[in-house]
Amino acid sequence: MRKWTLPLAAAAGLAALSIGSLQAQGGPPQLPGQMDASRVQAGTYKSDKAHSLIGWRINHFGFNDYFGLFGDVDATLTLDPANPAAAKVEATIPINPLVASQGLHDHLLRAGQDGKKPDFFGPSQAPARFVSTSVVANGQKAVIKGDLTLNGVTKPVTIDAQFTGAGNAMMPPNKLNVGFEGTTTIKRSDFGLNTFVPMVSDEVELQITTAFEKQ
Repeated sequence: MRKWTLPLAAAAGLAALSIGSLQAQGGPPQLPGQMDASRVQAGTYKSDKAHSLIGWRINHFGFNDYFGLFGDVDATLTLDPANPAAAKVEATIPINPLVASQGLHDHLLRAGQDGKKPDFFGPSQAPARFVSTSVVANGQKAVIKGDLTLNGVTKPVTIDAQFTGAGNAMMPPNKLNVGFEGTTTIKRSDFGLNTFVPMVSDEVELQITTAFEKQ
């Protein structure tokens, strides 16, 4: 079989033609959200509850860490890129639904036995609540301080936040969306959730991921 070869100049020409053809057709699809802070607009944003989650991680008797998720986070963000220190965020975090293994889910949400307090949250725990008190921005990162109310107790917490993307949603009405992630660590005993401390670690790592839609 005869092998055909293409001169280098001709190959380069075909490659350029192919690239030009792709660009003429709009090129490869681009993600609607990009880490471009210039896309962020001043205004009020509401969380996309279906895609906003808070993960938690805790050590179990020194053997391994286990983790779960709180969902349906209902949050409001007010911001102005020209004045990031004036940003405010408030969030309500339902304790149930709780995503975890079935056994862990049942233990965290079960009622106390014989009229005693639940080991952890119980079946009718009120949602947690976070209200910011200050925001200090540094480029695409920020330190958010605020008050967290959990299990009827309010304590100050500090969240290290990171801007993760902005752009118009793909689905109508194509509203502007902005995304953020954050981390913080709390002590559950501060909130009266001290069952099995220290065998089950007191410190709980929280990982926050939130998408906001401009109103």
